[in-house]
Amino acid sequence: MTEASLAAHAAAGRALIRDKALVAGHWVAGDGAVEVDDPAERTRLGSVPRLSAAQVEEAVAQAAAAFADWSRRKPVERGRFLSAWADRVDAAEQALAALISLENGKPYAEALGEVRYANSFIRWFAGQAERMDGEVIATSAGDTVLTFKEPVGPVAAITPWNFPAAMITRKAAAAFCAGCTVVLKPASATPFTALALAELALEAGLPPGAFSVVTGDQAVIGGVLTGSPLIRKLSFTGSTPVGRLLAAQCAPTLKKLSMELGGAAPLIVFEDADLDVAVEGTIKGKFRNAGQTCVCPNRIYVHARVREAYLDRLAAAVAALKVGKPFEAGAQIGPLIDDKGLAKVEDHVARTVAAGGRVLTGGARHALGGGFYQPTVLDGGDDEMFLHEETFGPVAPVFAFDSDDEAIARANASEFGLAAFVFTRDLDRAMRAARAVEAGVLGVNSGLVSNAANPFGGVKQSGYGREGSVYGLDDYVQVKSVTLALR
Repeated sequence: MTEASLAAHAAAGRALIRDKALVAGHWVAGDGAVEVDDPAERTRLGSVPRLSAAQVEEAVAQAAAAFADWSRRKPVERGRFLSAWADRVDAAEQALAALISLENGKPYAEALGEVRYANSFIRWFAGQAERMDGEVIATSAGDTVLTFKEPVGPVAAITPWNFPAAMITRKAAAAFCAGCTVVLKPASATPFTALALAELALEAGLPPGAFSVVTGDQAVIGGVLTGSPLIRKLSFTGSTPVGRLLAAQCAPTLKKLSMELGGAAPLIVFEDADLDVAVEGTIKGKFRNAGQTCVCPNRIYVHARVREAYLDRLAAAVAALKVGKPFEAGAQIGPLIDDKGLAKVEDHVARTVAAGGRVLTGGARHALGGGFYQPTVLDGGDDEMFLHEETFGPVAPVFAFDSDDEAIARANASEFGLAAFVFTRDLDRAMRAARAVEAGVLGVNSGLVSNAANPFGGVKQSGYGREGSVYGLDDYVQVKSVTLALR
């Protein structure tokens, strides 16, 4: 793709920027503004309003009012809406990708991949709308029990900045499929993609009150969403400390909760692994979005017998990754989201070297300046830090192990359990590891573990609930049973 065409995409992305929040079909201003920056250029991109508690309460009230109608729509109608929404996302995918690049910093090609990934959830749940089947149960007393899946109610969704499209559609498409309405609080760093997606949803025929995007102060909005008895479910993706706080705030109203929280994913390369496959999987898993994903391998364990060969191949592949601005042709690694993220990456590298590790490639800020950091491979040192802290940057720390039991024990030593990856050519070893490693999602010989049909979510301090798949749909319904005493 030429620089001229990329510049045209950037212009199309800017055209999607809205400086107001979307409440029940109306664009509304607030009392003050939240500034949104371009992380690649370190310039102001725009702003969104800082809504008051009363304005958020209005969005909740409208969602509750719309729920009465939307929840009674025939499943085929909800499926048609989702298909129409997906068609509009398809038509706007290049502009949406450019918008993601502008506010998130992802290279355009990667952002386009995210838009398509995000849309896969809309299309999958469009097909699932007609398949919300209950069961017929025969009791020991001879009665017949009918079970029905009914929408849980208005939903609050709080999403992060690292996947500003996909984290929204993964929640909202499932909610709309089930018959729920949604009030969305996007990350303040990346609100424009959320507003654009919601605008497309309303154009596709969603009732105006069924989808609101509220922007502003996290504490104000979170307080309203968690405290309101009208909101019957909260779905949150973010850090474990914030997840704990939100869960506590939801306790008085006993909301249904989905929590996709922190991760410190292990990646294990066993001695019989195909090293080319392992390196390719490591690159795909670790360096997407400059390492800023919750399922990135945070610590890599490689059998001592193949460690040097793996490191040689990994370091060469990582050194070849092109760091560049989002609209630079061929760019593969963009900037970190902000200075805080950059400081954390530098701290993790420094602490690893201080513990005896060595830098094989990278290990410093990139010549582009700003939030750009060189893709980095570290060898050795202490893995203790990586058990408990997500680096959230383009740094791959590698540690040696001598036995399968040792590798699995180190993988499970973290309090987190979102994702994990294993590489081996032995099916028995793969299945033993897959069952023994404590994680909600696990890839065998693959660095990618999320798609619309796959139930995604964690265990331990990585949260609970699932997104995507039929299991993700179950998180937006409640089961009603009707007993027929037939005589």
